[in-house]
Amino acid sequence: MSTATLRPPEAAGIGRGLALALLAHGLLILALSYGLNWHSDSSPAFEAELWSSVPQVAAPREEAPPEPESEAPPPKPDLKAQQRAAEEAAAEQREAEIAIAKEKKRKEDKAREEAAKLEREKAAKEKEAKDKEAKAAKEKAAREEQDRKKAQDAKALKEAKEADARREAQRQEFLRRIQGMAGGTPGSTGTAAQSAAPSAGWVGRVKGKIRPLIIYSDEGAANPTAEVQVTLAPDGRILGTKKLKASGDDEWDRAVLRAIEKAEMLPRDTDGRVPPVIILSFRPRE
Repeated sequence: MSTATLRPPEAAGIGRGLALALLAHGLLILALSYGLNWHSDSSPAFEAELWSSVPQVAAPREEAPPEPESEAPPPKPDLKAQQRAAEEAAAEQREAEIAIAKEKKRKEDKAREEAAKLEREKAAKEKEAKDKEAKAAKEKAAREEQDRKKAQDAKALKEAKEADARREAQRQEFLRRIQGMAGGTPGSTGTAAQSAAPSAGWVGRVKGKIRPLIIYSDEGAANPTAEVQVTLAPDGRILGTKKLKASGDDEWDRAVLRAIEKAEMLPRDTDGRVPPVIILSFRPRE
């Protein structure tokens, strides 16, 4: 009997288990390697088959999962295009801001123009109202001034008429007195005519007061006579003058009238009275 026939038979299944274990470890290592490098490593995968020393029936081969299709790498960014896009966006932003600012300014200008227009219209209305008020006040003042002048003219005319009437009455009275003096008889004992007429010396005193006030340049050889009627108050105040006879020399006539007005008051007569009307004659050389 040989020794080969005396060795105990090997246990069935040990080789198969060992082969499966080795295969499982190899697949695990392969899977880990692929999981780490599948994005960058495109080398083909290899398969390894382990054979046992004892002929055994091979286990069914496990197929590896299909590799995912490699994705194309993302394109490199175009920096110039990005810069242009950024510049265009900034330009659009600036244009938008400029447009907004222009619109805002336009609205503000329009608001200012409207406010200025309203202010001008208000000022024009106020000026028109003031002009109307000033015109009305001016017209009122003109009417009042016209009425005042009319009243003054009417008053002056009335006073002038009254003065003329008084002077005329005094003149008539004076003429009556003169006539009474002329019609008196030498043997008459009445005193009315003599009392009414001024004394002879009084007329000389009156002319003596007036003559120094006459301002006249006597250059001619003529000696004109100016006859003036003077109206007097009872106290001797001169109320008015009237030229009865022109001398022919207007300058002499005016000088005489001015001198009488400057005298303002004439002296009383010897009896203390003053005739209401007196007629005086003046010549440059007397």
